[in-house]
Amino acid sequence: MSADAVAAPRLSLNVRYNRNVQETSGEEEESQVEILEEEEHHADLGPQRAGPHTQNKPAANNRRRLKAAAVTLGGFFLLILAALFIRCTVLQIRYDQLSNNYTQLQGKVSETCCPDGWKRSGRSCYFKSKEKKYWFDSRADCEERGADLVVINNKEEQKFVSELSKDGESWTGLRYVARQEGWRWEWLDGSPLTETFWGPGLPHSGSYAACCNQQGKWTQSYSDTKTWICEKKIK
Repeated sequence: MSADAVAAPRLSLNVRYNRNVQETSGEEEESQVEILEEEEHHADLGPQRAGPHTQNKPAANNRRRLKAAAVTLGGFFLLILAALFIRCTVLQIRYDQLSNNYTQLQGKVSETCCPDGWKRSGRSCYFKSKEKKYWFDSRADCEERGADLVVINNKEEQKFVSELSKDGESWTGLRYVARQEGWRWEWLDGSPLTETFWGPGLPHSGSYAACCNQQGKWTQSYSDTKTWICEKKIK
């Protein structure tokens, strides 16, 4: 065989190889183009294919956020209500304490409303003298103290005055006076006797009343000197 015969087939093979390579290469390029186009096509269709599921996810997330926000706000309002309830309870307790303190203070003030040397009973202050004077002089002393001789209106006051005068009889504000309708016993404030506590056999006409004998009853006298009891109303 000659060298030319051997070389021809090689040349033919190279050409085919190259063509094959070119053809193969062309197919690969076409394949690549087709693949790229296919991928681009899928990329364009991607959101459309996943549409229902993808759209549901944001809505579900929003609902979860709203629910969490509602729970948070609900807890916040509950805390506010609890704080207000506690505050109201504390204020009520403080109010009750202040009210009790005011009542106690008011009682102490009422006790100190009477001047020194006076005793309080009900709505009046009472002064019991230690010296003795006639009735008119006794009344003058009470008037100088801004008061007058005691007026006994009920059993409670009668008992109180009896305790003050337990060491002897004291002048009261009860006197026998002349009026248009005649003579009668009358208190210095002009009030008539609605309840009396005279001793046995009394009263006689004339003179002034004193309180009290050993039995806690009223007596009457005119020219004697006695201690006296002044009364001053608490305003």
